[in-house]
Amino acid sequence: MISWNASRLVPLAAAVLLGAGVGHAQDSGPIDPARLSQIVKVLASDEFAGRAPGGPGEKKTLDYLISQFRAVGLEPGGEKGGWTQKVPLVRFQVKDSVVLKVAVGGQTTSWRQGQEVMVNTQRPLKRVKIDQAPLVFVGYGISAAERGWDDFKGVDLKGKIAVFLINDPDFEAQPSEEVRGKFGGQAATYYARWTYKFEEAARRGALGALIIHETPGAGYGWSTVIAGNGQTFDIVRAQPDKEKVLMQGWIQREAAAALFARSGVSLAKLKADARKATFEPVLLKGVSLSTDYRITHTRADSQNVIGRLPGAQRPNESIMYGAHWDAYGLGPADASGDKIRRGAVDDAIGLAGMIEIARAFQQGPKPARSIVFAAWTAEEAGLLGSEYYGAHPLQPLETMVANMTMDILQTAGPSRDVVLVGNGQNELEDALAEAAARQNRTITPDAKPERGLFYRADHFSLAKRGVPVLLLMGLGGGHDLVNGGREAGDRWVADYTARCYHQPCDAWRADWDLRGAAQDVQLLYEMGRSLASSDRWPQWKPGSEFKAVRDRSSAARR
Repeated sequence: MISWNASRLVPLAAAVLLGAGVGHAQDSGPIDPARLSQIVKVLASDEFAGRAPGGPGEKKTLDYLISQFRAVGLEPGGEKGGWTQKVPLVRFQVKDSVVLKVAVGGQTTSWRQGQEVMVNTQRPLKRVKIDQAPLVFVGYGISAAERGWDDFKGVDLKGKIAVFLINDPDFEAQPSEEVRGKFGGQAATYYARWTYKFEEAARRGALGALIIHETPGAGYGWSTVIAGNGQTFDIVRAQPDKEKVLMQGWIQREAAAALFARSGVSLAKLKADARKATFEPVLLKGVSLSTDYRITHTRADSQNVIGRLPGAQRPNESIMYGAHWDAYGLGPADASGDKIRRGAVDDAIGLAGMIEIARAFQQGPKPARSIVFAAWTAEEAGLLGSEYYGAHPLQPLETMVANMTMDILQTAGPSRDVVLVGNGQNELEDALAEAAARQNRTITPDAKPERGLFYRADHFSLAKRGVPVLLLMGLGGGHDLVNGGREAGDRWVADYTARCYHQPCDAWRADWDLRGAAQDVQLLYEMGRSLASSDRWPQWKPGSEFKAVRDRSSAARR
């Protein structure tokens, strides 16, 4: 959750050793662990106040990033010849109590906000009012031609509330069921994400959309659903009434099951039916939903920072590196009284990696294709800075060769492997394996693909528009560390996630060993350097949900 609330810059000192082993880059080429550490130390310092968009640290953050981009020799890549792209944001807040009632026959049940349901809107309105709207169960709500799957079967959702299952039909598929393997097994697909389901409901003209919450399928508990307390964010949209449903939200599984039973159907049976390609939407007989609640919406603009190294031969073809500059700003005090959520690992270290890649490119021959460096705002609010860029690109997406994103790199030293998030998506994964082999490292797939990490970082805003992407994220699973092996890697992930993720504990430390992070950054640099000097166009692999989008623009790449 974002808090809407020219500094002295610490000079880089590459020769200074900033922690045990940090000054000795092993197999990291031109990527210097000491510089990575120093950049993080600056960005995660108290002066930057947790880097919240719209907060007291935003201007310091923008000024620092621009100074670093300029220092390594980049050109401005933002709007009107400048370094930034304005990202118009809207903060929505549900006011007071929510009145939400479901009627079956002549009996009405009230659902409480935060208890049985959690609803909001992302339309800039003062009031949401729905009177006796019918409910239609649409199964997993998936329309995927490449998988031969359509849950909607032409149903008319206008004026109705679409009720969805979370995840996709493969998640709970039994060995005997035909859907087994069609959506990648336990690995979450784009269709598993709540964002896709709300978007699909809007595309089909639904009045509202409710997702039945189940912890295994969502990947998080009800406490995460209600954590925002009715507050959400979005970019300013040209036609929000067409892009967003009037009401969106979640229902507790128990409340949904009870409602279904009262209408004469079994949620368990409907879930089983929804795992079949022959499933058809079910109008819940005699059921209607009414609600009335107030909304406030406030405008709060932020900025992406964009740098560019123009290509010497084909400047309209580009390779993009990305990381997000925002963190969680000021929040509740921890046990020590610290209120600053500094975002050192998430994601100042990604920004440092990007700056170091820019430095490495400038030290080599000028690339044939352009290299773009994007520091995104409002990632923590829902990938909004990158989403705005995707909708308003400053470099043609049709001729963007690849996007490579760094979001959380590990700080525990060199590793024998690199963790791949989103296995089986596109040919960049093959290039990563080749680059890793040159470092005598192997590829380890994401340990828990059902969490859908591939769909939860900024590269996704470009992936869904067809750009081949690659994500390096340290939370994808424990690395096989040179010092301590897989057990030590798992321990680092568990400790960081439990204590520091989005908390004041996520702060710079002098005892970090960033040689492993430097290895990972070096991999992306080598991949980008190779692509920038070639005429190759990485492809999405058959079965990827993004292949069809990219294929539609193939003429632009001939």
